Amino acid sequence: MDYLVNINWNKITPCLVLLVLEIVLEYCATPAEVNKHLELGRDFLARGQLSDALTHYHAAVEGDPHNYLTYFKRGTVYYALGKAKFALQDFTKVLELKSDFTSAQLQRANVYLKLAQYREAKDDFRQVTYADPYNEEAIAQYHKIDEYIEEMMLVEAYYRGGDHRAAAELATRLLEVSPWSAQLRQLRAECYIAMNDLFSAVSDIRSVNRLQQDSTDGYYRLATLLYQLGHVSDALKEVRECLKLDPEHKKCFPFYKKIKKVDKLLLDCEELSEARDYTKCMSSAEKVLKIEDEVSLVVFEAKRWLCSCATKDEQYTEALGHCAGALAIKQDAGVLCDRADALVGLDMFDDAIHMYKDALELDEGFQRAKDGLSRAQKLQKQSEQRDYYKILGVKRTANKQEITKAYRKAAQKWHPDNYQGDEKKVAEKKFIDIAAAKEVLTDPEKRAQFDAGVDPLDPEAQRGGGGPFNNPFHHFQQGGSPFQFKFHFN
Repeated sequence: MDYLVNINWNKITPCLVLLVLEIVLEYCATPAEVNKHLELGRDFLARGQLSDALTHYHAAVEGDPHNYLTYFKRGTVYYALGKAKFALQDFTKVLELKSDFTSAQLQRANVYLKLAQYREAKDDFRQVTYADPYNEEAIAQYHKIDEYIEEMMLVEAYYRGGDHRAAAELATRLLEVSPWSAQLRQLRAECYIAMNDLFSAVSDIRSVNRLQQDSTDGYYRLATLLYQLGHVSDALKEVRECLKLDPEHKKCFPFYKKIKKVDKLLLDCEELSEARDYTKCMSSAEKVLKIEDEVSLVVFEAKRWLCSCATKDEQYTEALGHCAGALAIKQDAGVLCDRADALVGLDMFDDAIHMYKDALELDEGFQRAKDGLSRAQKLQKQSEQRDYYKILGVKRTANKQEITKAYRKAAQKWHPDNYQGDEKKVAEKKFIDIAAAKEVLTDPEKRAQFDAGVDPLDPEAQRGGGGPFNNPFHHFQQGGSPFQFKFHFN
């Protein structure tokens, strides 16, 4: 309120008067108003609405900054929210205002215990037992503190001695008692990194960053770990948090520039694949490999896209190489299926079947692998019969116009009227196959059946269904040779 003395009251406008009055009223809350905030805070606390309770306890503290109970109640909410720093401040303020308030001393001891500040916790628990010799909680924790101190020293000794597994296991036990200890979580994270358990390390470092806050080194460490795991977008988010605190951080800034490019290129791969622009998809993946050739799981992501997009672009031979490169880094069910798809494209059905089965061993519920396996098995069976695409010499992605054009060319070449003797018999067989291929591939329903691994003109289907639908050559068979008339290839 001292700053109000320095105001030049001769220059005060009506608006400023209102503003000053608001400030004065804010700092001069009545006891009734303070009690109202305390009541509302208690009601919200009873309903578990901690943030709302905290708001009213803030107002109560501001209205009566010398009331130890308002600090105690706010500290209790901070404790429930896991905000150790603020809880400590409030409980300490309570003890400054009322040194014999045992409940505040006990609460502060528990905060110290959760922070693994065992010596401070021991002092507070001791003070509680002096004031309340029958306080069972304080007595029990006081007798355990020395054990925690010894275990903490042992954790550090294990870590320094390189026994990271033992250090991590003992740190885990201590964290059950002291879950707010940034020191213990950081030490356990270092142990996990040494054991190459990066996922567990990431979890601990995230907790450390939440507990410490405003740690550029913490954000940088988390970003580098996520990048090593191939989680480029997540790494980018964390390094941006570092740059919010220090825009020119000597480690975060160059790292940010690098992974921003990698992240953009990988996102481009995804978008281009969805847009079926497979050539550009592969180009973006190649650019990733030019930027990053050391972090294996980032390299895996680039090769995974090369594998996928090359397969979809029907560059099957090249795809096999890319897929093999990705699988050499990491066994992945999706990549195994991409490689199997490429093998199907090369008519290597046995190898494709084994590959789909490998994918199912990694993920037994992977529907893509189940569908691919079923399709490959049907195509393998079909390969022993007629392949209508091969008969016409077209790709499986050929449209109706391309199929019709290929049919005309093949039919003209193998028309039986162009041959004599034994060659005529060969031509007749080929011409029947060519006609069957056109029949199936220009009919959307029959083509869909064939692509699914079922030949709609299979003789077994004829026996099952009968009728002319199952025999596209019934109109040829009018007695005698089926080719005693002229054909027009329209």
